[in-house]
Amino acid sequence: MESKNSMGHLAALITIIIWGTTFISTKILLSDFKPIEILFLRFVIGFIVLMIIAPKGLKNVSLKQEMTFMAAGLCGICLYYLLENVALTYTMASNVGVIISIAPFFTAILTGLFIKEEKPKRNFFIGFAVSMLGIVLISFNGSKFQLNPIGDILAMAAALVWACYSVLARKISEFGYSVILTTRRTFFYGILFMIPMLLFFDLKTDISRFAHMPYLLNIIYLGVGASALCFVTWNFAVKILGAVKTGIYIYSVPVVTLITSALILREPLTGISLVGAILAVSGLFISEYNKK
Repeated sequence: MESKNSMGHLAALITIIIWGTTFISTKILLSDFKPIEILFLRFVIGFIVLMIIAPKGLKNVSLKQEMTFMAAGLCGICLYYLLENVALTYTMASNVGVIISIAPFFTAILTGLFIKEEKPKRNFFIGFAVSMLGIVLISFNGSKFQLNPIGDILAMAAALVWACYSVLARKISEFGYSVILTTRRTFFYGILFMIPMLLFFDLKTDISRFAHMPYLLNIIYLGVGASALCFVTWNFAVKILGAVKTGIYIYSVPVVTLITSALILREPLTGISLVGAILAVSGLFISEYNKK
């Protein structure tokens, strides 16, 4: 059981490390691609990869299970990323980073309501407060705090939608199917819900853009790594650890982003951001602490 839990923690950690670095790929692609294009392409690539890995389909899926897959695809694949991207057009990235990090709190509330065995303990809320303080220090380091109601509300909605996805992923894990197959089914519905939204954007159909190698490599990284691999490892972690314990790892995303910025983009590390990183990680350990 202990080794199984360790595998769950490792899967969550791998997921967060990759998700924390995706901003670099997205930043490169945004110079010639719209956010919805990047979103659609990365999940189509992810779906194709999962099809190649596990070509067989799910069998004997009930209507209730199918509806759960559909809801997970809508929440975790379509709405979450769409709300986050639109929020970034209305408010500062620092605001979005902090607000999205509230997702584990929403996850704890929803799991307490719908999954009785995962009720959060007091240390979860203490850890949440410590991590949020650290994330605020990282996000607003040297920048002016400014409320932008529309963008901030959209970011809050994105955090709530991700919490809904986490609960749904936990429910799906109880169906007893392969994690790869359930992730692929979720991707399918997510892509399906994205298609009507593509009609509202003036999209380019020029595939010659991928002749530029950095664009090609970064969309592959987002599709294969951040989508196909990470959603499988995240869903595996949720299956082993539960939605609340896995969700806590979201506190580490700003820390990974901070370190990646320093190493790859050569952005300076300040004292405030380092204190923030220590607090964010400390909050994770406090939330995870189990008194024997």
